[in-house]
Amino acid sequence: MALRSLDGLRFRAAEHTEGGEVEPATIFTYHEQDGEIWAEYAGGRIKRGYLVGTRDQDRLEFRYAQLNVRGETSTGHCVSTVEEFGGRIRLVERWQWESRIGSGTSVVEEI
Repeated sequence: MALRSLDGLRFRAAEHTEGGEVEPATIFTYHEQDGEIWAEYAGGRIKRGYLVGTRDQDRLEFRYAQLNVRGETSTGHCVSTVEEFGGRIRLVERWQWESRIGSGTSVVEEI
């Protein structure tokens, strides 16, 4: 089965994750080309965010940087697994802040 491209797909957090700032009001727009991925995201507590990294089959690895509505910047690292469900894509993300203490697992789903 061919891997579905993430290019142009939009995602929303399935729920708020403790310790993170992404929430259902946060919308991600992904791009993909030749094994590279990147995305812009905003909404809820996040004023502006960007991620950049790579894709190898169903595994994404990227770094992210974001500005929250309080004017604070944060950075981190994430490894995600791409899953298909009901004809849509879900990303199961294991993330860790690099600019502060904290880590967690979250899920974003294609909208």
